[in-house]
Amino acid sequence: MAKKILLTSFTTWLPHHTTNSSDDLLEKISQLNYTFAVLNFLRQLPVNIQLASNIVMEKAGVLEPNLIICCGMAERRQHLTIESNATCSGRILQTNIDLEKLVQENERVKISYDAGKFVCEGLYYSVLEWIVRHQLSTSCIFIHVPILTEQNFDLVVNDFEFILQKLGNY
Repeated sequence: MAKKILLTSFTTWLPHHTTNSSDDLLEKISQLNYTFAVLNFLRQLPVNIQLASNIVMEKAGVLEPNLIICCGMAERRQHLTIESNATCSGRILQTNIDLEKLVQENERVKISYDAGKFVCEGLYYSVLEWIVRHQLSTSCIFIHVPILTEQNFDLVVNDFEFILQKLGNY
C-alpha cells in the first residue's frame, strides 16, 4: 500500500525574495507522478510559527499521513539538508527516522543539527511535539532547500526525489 506523505513549504519572508525555494521545489514535485506514495501538499505556509503549525497539524489530523516532510528555504546552504532535531526552551526533539541510513547513498544530501532558530525550527518542533503528545505513528522530517538556480535545480530535484523514494519504501 502506498504511503501517504504530507509535504509543506513556506511563502517568502524578506522583501528581496521573489519566491521561496522550498515552494519552488514542491511545485516541481507536484507535477511528477509517483507510485510508491500518495503526495499531499500544503504550500506557501505563512512565516509564523503558530499559524503554520496549526495549519499543518489540522491537515495532518484529517489526512493521517504516514510521513510529514516540512520544507523551508536556507539561503546559505548549498545542498538539501535534513534536520535531525528541533529545539524549544532547551528541550530537544528528534525525528524517529534513521537519517544516516536515509542519506548514506547520496553524498550531496547532508544531515544538519541546527534547524535555524526561526520559523523552520518552530514548525518542526511543534509538529514533532504534536506527534509525541498524541502518540501518533506518523514520522516527520524537516528539509532545508538551498536557493535554486539553473545550475543546481535538477540536482536538488533529483536529491529530493531520492529522499522521497527511500522514505516511501521505509
